Amino acid sequence: MLSLEGIVLILVIAGGCLIYMTYANVIKKKNNVYEALSGIDVQLKKRHDLVPNILTIAKKFMEHEKEIFEKITELRTQAMQAASGSKEKFQAEAKLDNLMGQLMVNVENYPALKSDSTMVHAMTTYNEVEEHIAAARRFYNSALTQLRNAVQIFPGSLFAGLASDAIGYSYFETDAASKEPVSASQYL
Repeated sequence: MLSLEGIVLILVIAGGCLIYMTYANVIKKKNNVYEALSGIDVQLKKRHDLVPNILTIAKKFMEHEKEIFEKITELRTQAMQAASGSKEKFQAEAKLDNLMGQLMVNVENYPALKSDSTMVHAMTTYNEVEEHIAAARRFYNSALTQLRNAVQIFPGSLFAGLASDAIGYSYFETDAASKEPVSASQYL
């Protein structure tokens, strides 16, 4: 039979293990948030590198669409300069996404541009990048939720300070314009 000292020793060791496992879990979830945010940044970099190429190709055909090109360039710059994980960055990216969508719709009105193989390839690549961005955003929101849950539930709440910088990040949310119902008549 175990002595009182043996039982206390087992409880101390078990408590130490629980504290360590909780600590490690919070750190792991914090690093998952950073990894997810980095994944978004990688995909956004692909988009930012692709946008000037699309604009260059489209400008050859769409000379009178100068205003949309200037807005896209301005939003791309704002998005690249905004702090990673900030609400401002997510808002700038959402606006850029909307304008790029408008540009792609405008491309449909130019048969020569629409059939140009370089433009078709650029549009296909852009669509793939947008799908990857959406997946990265879902992963980021999930990782941020898991971290917030881990530090808001006891005993993880004891280690909330370890992840305070990441807990303050914003969730990616779509802007109001993206939530509006789509009317097919505007594309016909």
